[in-house]
Amino acid sequence: MNISQGITALIMAIGMGLMVWSFTQAQEAGHFFLKSADIKWTDGPPSIPPGAQIAVIEGDLKEAQPFTFLLKLPADYKIAPHTHPTIEHVTVLSGTLYMGIGDQLDPEKAVALTPGSIAAFQPGQSMFAWSEKETVFQVHGVGPWGINYVNPADDPRKK
Repeated sequence: MNISQGITALIMAIGMGLMVWSFTQAQEAGHFFLKSADIKWTDGPPSIPPGAQIAVIEGDLKEAQPFTFLLKLPADYKIAPHTHPTIEHVTVLSGTLYMGIGDQLDPEKAVALTPGSIAAFQPGQSMFAWSEKETVFQVHGVGPWGINYVNPADDPRKK
């Protein structure tokens, strides 16, 4: 090996070491990668009707911290008018999510959100949602996350 090859090998070794160190530091700092095949789905929270599934990606939904979760709604699924205590950001990943603002589930006031569509709702804003076919969307914000139904009789926790 000549001096030029030795220097090249040394630079490559240092570069590889820095890449490994950088990746380790990123993981320690809270950065992560999550492949779709590794998403862990569980039954939806008791605050929404049975049949939905949730995958909490980051954060504790009960704490005052950033959170991200996915919701998977089955076909013909409805979430009655409700509010949230903090801002909620929604991004549709698959299917069509119908969302509207108001105290009544009114299809005339709904917007069909297809993949890539985004919505944001301020704390206390009454809204409703439904799906006609399986739909997956991401929700993120800063917790604690919660849901309060406009009509308490619509709350699945009370049934």
